[in-house]
Amino acid sequence: RALKAIENSDVCIVVLDATRGLESQDLNIIFQAQKFRKGILIMVNKWDLIEKDSNTAKKYQDELYEKLAPNTYIPIVFTSVLSKQRIFKTIEKAIEVYENKKKKIPTSALNEVLLKEIDRYPPPAIKGKFIKIKYVTQLPTHTPTFAFFCNHPKYIKAPYERFLENNIRKNFDFEGVPIKSVFRKK
Repeated sequence: RALKAIENSDVCIVVLDATRGLESQDLNIIFQAQKFRKGILIMVNKWDLIEKDSNTAKKYQDELYEKLAPNTYIPIVFTSVLSKQRIFKTIEKAIEVYENKKKKIPTSALNEVLLKEIDRYPPPAIKGKFIKIKYVTQLPTHTPTFAFFCNHPKYIKAPYERFLENNIRKNFDFEGVPIKSVFRKK
């Protein structure tokens, strides 16, 4: 049933029990939502049962992100359904993730920001071939997909792809949404 619900949704709110933490089934659901390119939000429920000090939420969030690495783009909301604490914030955040999923960035804005970052940190040369990314555009798809046009697309490796994704997230706020990058020959 969970897989069917993921397929039919735009944003998946994964509810965790604060007393139990992130379990393997929760991770499986998160990775399935990513696979189907859905917006993702983590709602940590039963937050009222956790003994707190000044940094409890930050520590808990850091532990979650450590287990989810490299998927640290997923927003986390701490709630208590019993005391109705931050329930509306969860809905607002889910709407925000949905808006991020639908967001279209103009090609000029993408190139203006990303080409500067690419010039500062170019892709590593492989087999003596220097990779030059000429321009970037967002493809007209249901989920954010960015096409990078370059001279040797097959030589761009996963670490550099993550670097580009992180720069897109940093500059254009795609919180909660998986981003896909494609590399094409120009």
